[in-house]
Amino acid sequence: MLPYQPMKILIFEDNRRIRESLETLLAGTPGFEVTGVFENANDAGNIAAVYAPDVVLMDIDMPGTNGIEGVRLIKEANPQINIIMFTVFEDDNKLFDCLAAGANGYILKNTPAPQLVQSILDVREGGAPMSPGIARKVLNSFSRKQPPNIDYELSKRELEILQLLVRGFSNKMIASECNITHDTVRTHLKNIYTKLHVSCGKEAISKALRNNIVRFE
Repeated sequence: MLPYQPMKILIFEDNRRIRESLETLLAGTPGFEVTGVFENANDAGNIAAVYAPDVVLMDIDMPGTNGIEGVRLIKEANPQINIIMFTVFEDDNKLFDCLAAGANGYILKNTPAPQLVQSILDVREGGAPMSPGIARKVLNSFSRKQPPNIDYELSKRELEILQLLVRGFSNKMIASECNITHDTVRTHLKNIYTKLHVSCGKEAISKALRNNIVRFE
C-alpha cells in the first residue's frame, strides 16, 4: 500500500499578515501540506512546474505579475492544477477575467476558515467553489443574455444538484441539502459531467449558464 500523500498547496499573496495566516491555517489542517508561499506571481509557471501542487490559492492584486496572469501561467505549465482565487474583489470584470484565465474557484477573503478549507477539498474533487455573492453575479450575468434552453436529458435530481453547484454549494452542502450521501453526490456529478460533455465543476457551471440549463432563484 502506498503511503498517505497530503494535499500539496501553494499560496500566492502579497499581504504578509494574510499570507502568514493562510500558511498557519492550512499547514495546521490534517491532510494539507503548504509546500510554498510567495508574495507575487512573477514566476508562477515555473514555480508550479517545480512544486507540482494539487491546489493553488491565488490573490489577484499583487505587485509585478498579477493573479489573473498568474493563473494563465500556471495553467500553461500544468492544466490539471486547481486554482482558487482568494481575493477582496467582487467586481464583474476581475471575476470573469479570472474564470476565463482558468480559475477553478473564486472565494472572498472574508470567507470563514472552515469554508475555505472545505472549498480546497471540494476543488480537488472537481467542484467549483464560489462565495455565494460571487455565484449570484455569475448567474445574473449569464441569465441577462437569455441563451437558448438546450435539453441535455438531465434527471430532476441531476438538475437539482447542478442548480446547487452553480449556487456555490460544496459537495458536502449538496449532500446535506438533498439528504443523500457524499458518494451519491459524486456519482450524480459524474453523470452530470458526462451528459454535459465536460470534465469538471467549473466547466459544468459555465455550460449550464451559457445554455440556460439552470437559473438562480
